[in-house]
Amino acid sequence: MSQQAVSHENVLEVRDVDVTFDMDRGTSRVLDDVSLDVRRGEILGVVGESGSGKSMLASAMLDAVVNPGKVDGDITYHDGSGRSMNVLDLEGEELKRLRWGDIAMVFQGAMSFFNPTMRIRGHFLETLKAHDEDVDAGMERARELLTDLHLEPERVLDTYPHELSGGMKQRALIALSLILDPEVLVMDEPTAALDLLMQRSILTLLEDLQEKYDLTIVFITHDLPLVQDLCDRIAVMYAFDVVEVFHADDLSNSQHPYTRSLLNTVPNLTTPLDELKAIEGSSPDPVDVPPGCSYHPRCPLATEECRREEPPLEPLGPGQEVACFHHDEVDGELPLILEDDSSEYERIEGRQSDEPVVTLDDVEVHFEDDGGGFFGLFSDPNVVRAVDGVDLDIYENDVVAVVGESGCGKTTLGKTAVGLQEPTGGSVNYRGQDVWEAKKGKAGDGERSYDDIRRALQIIHQDPGSSLNPNRKVSAILQVPMKRWKPDLDKEDRWARVLAMLESAGMSPPEDYAERFPHQLSGGEQQRVALIRALLMNPDLILADEAVSALDVSMRVDMMDLMLTLQDLFDTSYLFISHNLTNARYLTGRAGGRIAVMYLGEIVEIGPAEEIVRNPKHPYTQALHWATTDITDGDETHDEAPISDIDIPDPVDPPSGCRFHPRCPKAREACTETNPELQEGHTAACFRDRDDDHPYWDSEPLDNEVVGVGGDAP
Repeated sequence: MSQQAVSHENVLEVRDVDVTFDMDRGTSRVLDDVSLDVRRGEILGVVGESGSGKSMLASAMLDAVVNPGKVDGDITYHDGSGRSMNVLDLEGEELKRLRWGDIAMVFQGAMSFFNPTMRIRGHFLETLKAHDEDVDAGMERARELLTDLHLEPERVLDTYPHELSGGMKQRALIALSLILDPEVLVMDEPTAALDLLMQRSILTLLEDLQEKYDLTIVFITHDLPLVQDLCDRIAVMYAFDVVEVFHADDLSNSQHPYTRSLLNTVPNLTTPLDELKAIEGSSPDPVDVPPGCSYHPRCPLATEECRREEPPLEPLGPGQEVACFHHDEVDGELPLILEDDSSEYERIEGRQSDEPVVTLDDVEVHFEDDGGGFFGLFSDPNVVRAVDGVDLDIYENDVVAVVGESGCGKTTLGKTAVGLQEPTGGSVNYRGQDVWEAKKGKAGDGERSYDDIRRALQIIHQDPGSSLNPNRKVSAILQVPMKRWKPDLDKEDRWARVLAMLESAGMSPPEDYAERFPHQLSGGEQQRVALIRALLMNPDLILADEAVSALDVSMRVDMMDLMLTLQDLFDTSYLFISHNLTNARYLTGRAGGRIAVMYLGEIVEIGPAEEIVRNPKHPYTQALHWATTDITDGDETHDEAPISDIDIPDPVDPPSGCRFHPRCPKAREACTETNPELQEGHTAACFRDRDDDHPYWDSEPLDNEVVGVGGDAP
């Protein structure tokens, strides 16, 4: 939580703000009479599901709603000198100055914001010149900001955006947004595309920046627990309006049924798995918001009063407001599911077979990278060691989750396991048969063809919208695999099977969904269609590559429950790729599966889900555990980050010995010389998981300083 003193005066006042778009089917009201105060010096979190109006509120605060959107109401900005102005009345130079000099914006997609043909330095220079600022002084401030964000200023300034990792681009964008020394920073999902370790690191840096540069921050996110420790207050949006505002230091302060339900859908590391429930129903259409309380169709406390009248946002106490007629019943009817600190837990037994379906034996996947361009013709290519010596067995009815940071090799490993990426070393076998020997036509008599193997090994992607043909209806998309692999089925049989699968996936009435195009489906519905399409191939293994990460927090449990339900029906296995340890724990824990932790091309720890999250052995797994934000009741002291560098090393030149040793605060000289190997069972590739007489314990500790948020180093 912010250490800066929060003023009782407001820096921004949003009053009765509407944003509307005229559409053929009616008026789309994407902000509906919103009122909200932002206090000087605070970090205010704005939370809600996708489509709730969060990003539109951010755009309205800067009068940056795109045409043909119409903004009505008042947004008053009070600057530090005591001058007040209505943002919606500003034009020309005044509006230009406000947008960068007074209120700056950090957008969600850093890659889409930067000009790919311009070096990072050029973006800073362009901004300074456009606002008639002193360039030399401004570039000195840029270097200071980049340093504060744990970046090497000259190196970053001289690179193109594509040469930076996602986390580095996002930090460079934060520095750019602060170049004109604004008072207010509006951040729209700034960490949504990043893995948890980078998310947590950036939140830590934001606290430092806020205190050093005297900032007020509005932080917009769909992940409420993520910002609990960062924010002073949290405003919850639903159906294009603010339904609750409360102090962030105690989530049990929340009094709106939607807030409680949203919190109780979040997978975390210790909550009993059977207590997590998805919110039934879906958010309303902005053209057709229900009368009365907009949440009443999904609310277990709704009464006739809620269906008839809209509850006003009323104060309950200092810093707390709620729009609910039955807020005094929430504690009893919708108690907050808090983490369970007990050491006792139930290990669920899975239905895995004894013989593996897919076996990876010492698999390597190395890519050559010549750097591109003309000069790459005259130099030896660099070798990217994406996967480097991985052994893994996946059984029938198995669920294996591979977790790790972006760039660790998770997706490459997954694609190799399902025959989409040829290994450069080792072998991949499907039921004892080498996949790539089969593709080369070297399968013996009676062995499976490569086409049969590929049918048995399927994939669902992170972005289902890009994998579904936008010009075909759902029914046509789902009939494609049946036409190829079940040619004996006639049109009526295929149609009946499509309807049955849609029904089993909770898409009812199925006839309605079958006639829709992909763009007429929500993200969660698109992902369900992608899963159904894969299952219609009757596969033995499905690679689910970040299959729930693009969904709202409230929808992830629902999607994972569906995956497990369909596993019971089809006896398939999942290789689940994720950067989120809580999602991995939920899916594998419910199925009695395993979690494999991957770092720089290697699996560094593997074991049953509950053992991995309750007793992480590898320092990297412990870092992922630290980065995972669980729901907590009350303010808690958090340890420093168990890493000494925010950014993952270059896979072209991985460190010697243990690849994690440059970032590990527990590393010793022995770690720089020899790479520890995995043992049988729940084990970690770490010398600390060895006997006390191992040479590690007698070698000198390395001087790796942690990057933390206070507290004592582990």
